[in-house]
Formats: sequence, structure tokens, C-alpha cells
Amino acid sequence: MDLNKEILEGLPRDDRVEPGKIRTYSVGVGRYRAAPASDCAYLLERLCGWLEREIPREIIPGARTATAIIKAILAHVYLAWIHPFGDGNGRTARLVELLILLAGGAPSPAALVLSNHYNATRSEYCRILDETSRGKKGDVTGFIEYAVQGFVDHLQTQLDEIRLQQWMISWETYVHEQFAGKDSSVASRQRQLLLTLSGAALDGVQKKDISALSPEMMRHYALKTSKTLTRDIHALEKLGLLERTKQGYRAKMEVLLAFLPRRVE
Repeated sequence: MDLNKEILEGLPRDDRVEPGKIRTYSVGVGRYRAAPASDCAYLLERLCGWLEREIPREIIPGARTATAIIKAILAHVYLAWIHPFGDGNGRTARLVELLILLAGGAPSPAALVLSNHYNATRSEYCRILDETSRGKKGDVTGFIEYAVQGFVDHLQTQLDEIRLQQWMISWETYVHEQFAGKDSSVASRQRQLLLTLSGAALDGVQKKDISALSPEMMRHYALKTSKTLTRDIHALEKLGLLERTKQGYRAKMEVLLAFLPRRVE
């Protein structure tokens, strides 16, 4: 209840809503009718008792974080079903979920994944929550499957973003190494051209659009003819750092693969 009070404190709310207090009237979310107000205190007490009693235990021996994920999802869905407060039930459920995940060893970015998933798929969240509430008594499989799949998908997205950032950092380092010791204005311009294309469209940029990609490109080529850009492109192609595609020109970032250790089968 303290969490709900902290969430709602200072926010505009309906006159009937008392932060941190169990509601005394009926509420619903869409087609779902929450638990009767007279049952909320009992149901919330049972849920809190279960959390306090079961959270330290591992459903799967040796899988602390996996256990925390399941418990966090169950805590969320039961809080959503009970809907014990006049407002802020979803936020309270997501906060409880977050705290359980953190206590279970999930890193902070991963602990926010479930909440992000619910927000990104709001219609689906409401539909599955409603379907699960009207299904076989006590069966929360549908919601768990939805939540776990979202958890995995969003984690994969995070990992992809991290790999891309690492790739870009490694590539920029590699580019600077290729131009080390070359202090001419030509080398500086070609290096900037390559780095700018690295952050542009991965499938290529048309030659006519290159000089307008960034302020640096405009500065380098504003007083140059198109032949200068053509020479720079050809020089980078000769070095194997740039290639032409159907969409235009792109940085050959995959050349870094040659410097990665071979995978042992």
C-alpha cells in the first residue's frame, strides 16, 4: 500500500481515490470487473503473504533470476486482477514487478523490460489480461506466455542495440587506425566521409546526397567539385573500406570480421 501511496502522492486524482488506501467501491478495466471492494483487503493480504513467503525460494533450483521472472509476472497479474486501489493499480503492479526482478538478480535494464513490453503492446496486454481472468480458474498460463515472450523479444532488441553500438565503436577505432599518421586535409576529409557513411543508411547513400549528410560533409565539400567527392570515394573503395550498392555507397563495416577469432566447432 505504501508503494501505491508514493506513486499517487501529489498527482491529480478522483475525489474518491485515497493514495495507499484500499478502495471501497466497484471498478472495472474495459470489460473486466475487478474483485468486489469487500474482498480486496483479504485478497491483497493473501497475495502479500505469498510474496513474503515464496519470494526467497527458487521454483527452479539454481535459477534465481528465472524464478524471479515468473514470480514478478504472477505478482503483476494478481494485482491487476484484484485492482485493490482506486487508481495507480497498473503502476503499482509494474513497480512490484520491478522490485521482485531486481531482488532476483536481474540487471536494471532487464528489470524494466516487462513494463516496457506492456506499454508497447497495451491493447494486447488488456486483451490477454481479460481473457485470462475469464478462463479456467487459477490458470494464468496465457498471461505468463505473453509476458515471457515479450521479455525475451525486448531483451533480444536490447542485445541487438548493444552489439550494434559495440560494432560501431570498433569500426570507428579501425577507421582511425587506417588513417593514423596521415595528417593531410585529403586524409581528414576521406576519414570523415567514411565515418559519416557508417552512421547513415546501412544499404547505401546516393552520391548526390552524401555532401548533405552532415555539417562536416557540407564543410568538406562546399567549395569542392563533384570530382573531389568521386576521387575520395574511389580512394576508399581501393582501400576496401567502401563499396557501391544498388542504393548508393556504404561503409564496408564487415571487414572487421577478418580480425575476429575463428569460431571453434
